[in-house]
This record gives sequence, C-alpha cells and structure tokens, in this order.
Amino acid sequence: MAIKATLAASVQKKNGRLHAVIQVKENGKTKSVWRALGLPEGASQTQVNKAFRKVVTAYEEEYNKRLARGGRPDADIPIFPFLCAYLEKAKPRLQVSTYKGYHQMVYSRVQEYFNAHPKLTVESITPKDIEAFYKWLFGKGLKTGSVIHYHTLLHSAFQQAYKDELLDVNPFDRVERPKKSDFHGAHYSEDELVALFEMCRSDPIWPCVVLAGGMGLRRSEVLGVRWSRIDMDKRTVLLDTKIVEEKTDGEPELRAIEEMKNKSSRRTLPIPDPVYEMLETIRARQEINRKLFRGSYNRTWDDYVCTDELGNLMRPNFVTDHFSYLLKKLGLRHIRFHDLRHTFASVLLSKEVPLINVSNFLGHSTISTTANIYAHLDKAAKQSSADVISDIFRKEQA
Repeated sequence: MAIKATLAASVQKKNGRLHAVIQVKENGKTKSVWRALGLPEGASQTQVNKAFRKVVTAYEEEYNKRLARGGRPDADIPIFPFLCAYLEKAKPRLQVSTYKGYHQMVYSRVQEYFNAHPKLTVESITPKDIEAFYKWLFGKGLKTGSVIHYHTLLHSAFQQAYKDELLDVNPFDRVERPKKSDFHGAHYSEDELVALFEMCRSDPIWPCVVLAGGMGLRRSEVLGVRWSRIDMDKRTVLLDTKIVEEKTDGEPELRAIEEMKNKSSRRTLPIPDPVYEMLETIRARQEINRKLFRGSYNRTWDDYVCTDELGNLMRPNFVTDHFSYLLKKLGLRHIRFHDLRHTFASVLLSKEVPLINVSNFLGHSTISTTANIYAHLDKAAKQSSADVISDIFRKEQA
C-alpha cells in the first residue's frame, strides 16, 4: 500500500508577498521549502486559505510520488508547522466554531511555545515534553477545561500522524488527560424563572430568554429557531439549525448552519405554554414591524424568531452581554445566559422528571452526559434508591 504523507506547512511573509513554507526532511536533515502563494500581504483570509491549500496539496502530490519509491516518510517535523498543516487538512470535517477555536489555539499558544522549543519535533516529542507544555499553559492562567481542548487537538493531530505511518505510537496516548473538576452551573428557582419571564416581556431578547429557560436550548439553537420548523397546531418545533458568527474578510458575519452539535441535537420538541404564548406575540410583532418599517425592514431573516424590530437576527454576543445588563436593570440575581439551560434542567429534575427525559429534551448525545452534569440534582433517583433499601428492611421486620 502506498504511503501518503501530510507535510507540515505554514504561511510566511517575505518581501511583501505571502508564501507557503513546507517542512521536508531529506538525507536526515529538515529543510524549509518555500512556495509562493501569488498573493500580497493583506490578502483576505479566504484567499490565503484557498491558495495555501492548493500550493501545499500540489507539493504533497509530488513528494508522495517520490516517497512511493523510497519508503517511510520522516517525522522530524517542527510541531507548529505540523499542526498548521493538520488543521487545514481537518478543516472540511470540523464545525466552524471548532475550527475557529483550534485556529486560535495553534496560532497563539502553540506557536509561542513550540517556536521557543525548536528541537521538539513530531518524532522526538515525549510524554514528559507534553506535560511540560501543559504546565506552561496552566502557568499562563489557562483553566483545566482550556488545557483539555489543547490535549484534544494535539492528540487528534498525532493520531493522524500515526495513521500516516509517521509514528509507531501516539505519544499522547501515554499522557493523562488533564482532569476537569466538576462544574455545577448556577440556576434560578421556579419563582425566579417565572419572575424573569414576566419582567422581560418588553425587552428585545425576551424570545431568547423564554426559549432558553422554557425549553433548555443552547444559545446557538435559540437563535436558529425558525418559523418554518414550528407547527403551531401540533405545538412542536424541529431544531435543525444553529447560528454561528465568524469573520469573513475581517468582518463579522452570521451564518445559519443546518448541522447540529451531534445527532441527538437535531430533535423535535413539544412547545410548553409560556413558549407558545411568546411565539404568538412575537409573530404578531414581526408582522407589525414589517408594515411599519417597510423598506427599512431586513427581510433576510424572515424565517427566524429572534430578530429585532428592524428584522435583523440577534447576534450571539449581543444576547449574552445584554442578558447580564437586563438582570442588573431588573434587579435580579446574576446568572449566565447559558445558566437558563441549567435552570430548565434543574426545574424538571426537581419535579421528578426522569433523567432520560431531561436528556432527550436537552439534546445530549448520551444520558451519561446529562448524569455527569445534573446527577447532583436528581433527587428522585436518589430517593428511589433509598426507598428500595427501606422496603427491604420493612419486609424483614414484618
């Protein structure tokens, strides 16, 4: 079977022009091969990505033809360019938000650390070196959850190197994944939730608050709720769209993606009464605003529930920031917007709704995910277990 190598590469500037710098090992030594992208400094990220992939792919094809006649490729490749190449290869199968997060990680902390340690290569890095990198990340003030994201990225990249036969083993298999301490999100009581729903009726993000607190939706799901997916007669809504914000040519842009976090995130849910009432009110408001503002009204987002009075879809960061402002204005206890999802789950569990039902409503991939987050609130399950033991001893005493 032919061996196909994935070469490490990165974008570099030289004399006002952009180049792909590809790392290749020949005769036991690593050398940098420069290939012009045909673009000046300041070209858009979209143009750079397209040219970079084209140039590197073309060189890899040439390299692999030579490799097919010679055997196993060398893995004496610096970590940073290797991860740059891996990230571009993985981009088509990554969700937009995941790619953006990984890109930020590679071109910030990874670049800073491994460029300062040039002797560490894909072939030479050891578990001790990896643990030193994690220690450095913690020293930079990163939390355990953030370091876990680095571990996930690096483990995946080195697993691909193993599959490409660059390595005999994945060194990250021999490193313990950083342990994250349990986090229990804050949540409102039933009375606080009812008060919030009532007090924010006139606020622009009222529909966002009700969808998150009344159905346990994620922020991206809240913004992705569409009229065409709502059956007002059957009182159901299909969640199959999420909204993400990314930069295109340096400008923030909202994107609707019909690809959910996991298979179970695409789900049809019944609409509770407070949510149904909100939907009726918002639909009427939108119709009035279309007539009132006419040509000034943005018809692009007509199918979406969470729009402002001019028809613009609300931006994710605006919802988060305005929620904090709203709670302060109303004199309510501060929680995060995402904590409305925790509030929804905690209220259901307090009413002894089975954990599996809560999991299905939240769209978790497995019930274990729900259990890990909310088991401390599942009083019904704990009481049921205690009742079983009590019944056993009652029978023994009878």
